[in-house]
Amino acid sequence: MKKRVLLIGYNFYPEPTGIGKYSGEMIKWLAEKGYDCTVITTYPYYPYWKVQEPYYKNRFGYTTEQTNFPSGGSIKLYRCPMYVPAEPSGVKRILLDFSFLVSSFFKLIQLLPAKKYDFVVTVVPSFQFGILGALYKKFRGAKFMYHIQDMQIEAARDLQMIKSEKVINALLGFEKYIFDKADYVSSISEGMVARIQEKAKKDIFLLPNWADVNLFHPLEDKAAIKVDFGFAPTDKIVLYSGAIGEKQGLEAILYAAKEFQQQPTVKFIICGSGPYKEKLQNLANELKLTNLTFLPLQPFEKFNQFLNLADIHLVIQKATASDLVMPSKLTTILSVGGLALITANPGSGLHSLVQKYNMGVLVAAENQQALNEGLRTALAQDTSEQRENARAYAERYLSIDKIMESFEDLMRQA
Repeated sequence: MKKRVLLIGYNFYPEPTGIGKYSGEMIKWLAEKGYDCTVITTYPYYPYWKVQEPYYKNRFGYTTEQTNFPSGGSIKLYRCPMYVPAEPSGVKRILLDFSFLVSSFFKLIQLLPAKKYDFVVTVVPSFQFGILGALYKKFRGAKFMYHIQDMQIEAARDLQMIKSEKVINALLGFEKYIFDKADYVSSISEGMVARIQEKAKKDIFLLPNWADVNLFHPLEDKAAIKVDFGFAPTDKIVLYSGAIGEKQGLEAILYAAKEFQQQPTVKFIICGSGPYKEKLQNLANELKLTNLTFLPLQPFEKFNQFLNLADIHLVIQKATASDLVMPSKLTTILSVGGLALITANPGSGLHSLVQKYNMGVLVAAENQQALNEGLRTALAQDTSEQRENARAYAERYLSIDKIMESFEDLMRQA
């Protein structure tokens, strides 16, 4: 009999980056293996912070989509309305989370009398969606996995989005209740697993984000790729590609570009979308930068070529984030054999991982001088060993088939 899986989370296909990409690929993989999959989600909005076409006109209501696969598996999508702020702030993000919690709750109630799901996965953020998994488990007896992509409460505390200690403790208490009700808790990096295990007091399953190592791979003729994208073949390209939000501290890239203004062959690119992009563009104008280009998200069919354009890939994070967030962009950088320059401090999970496999350049977080010096060193040295190690790590540890097969084994045991 086909296993039935229910996933609950507001980021899903066809969002091109971040959590939505991985949740979408997870469910597609399962459906192609013959699983009967259902998803309670909303309309694609990330990283644009606006519901995208052709979904925009339906954003205030519920809709259903169905896809069947030759394997006999299927995906049924229930899209629920959700408040999406054009300029997210702490309060607006709370409203966003709450609006989906309410709309998805009503959809879940409708599904309770229907045929039972064997396995329910709720995706963090937002952490409170775990209560929906606990609810379904209570009434229908399904196994419940609480999958943590982002340690949301700690991030809100450390980034001063929530300053009240009482509120933080109340949220952690609520999260502890979800931990207790979950049959399985999973997360995406060894550092996050260790942190979660401390507070959950139970084993945590490692379910890392993956890369399609066949789709994303190294290309040989870098000079020709640079010309295709409008650069000189001898230019050195420093690329940031991903979501553009406040928590990364991306203004450091602009100050680094200012430092390299006198080296005309060094070009900086910020590619992506997000609520902080306009502020960065204004700052770039104030700094009168001539060596920095802002680009929109690139088409999926050109993305492998685009990533191969870069001589250095920037993975910029604030010091408080390097154990709380495993950057999803890093998986594809490693897959293309790119040289990642990563801001992470010693002792953090991200720092330990990169250092262990010698697959990138590490510099101190929130330290402009360290970032500038790291760029100079990386541009001047032979980094072929780190690039080869990056690709080898991706092939060995980040293949979607290997990761999802371990997840499938867990479901079979359940």
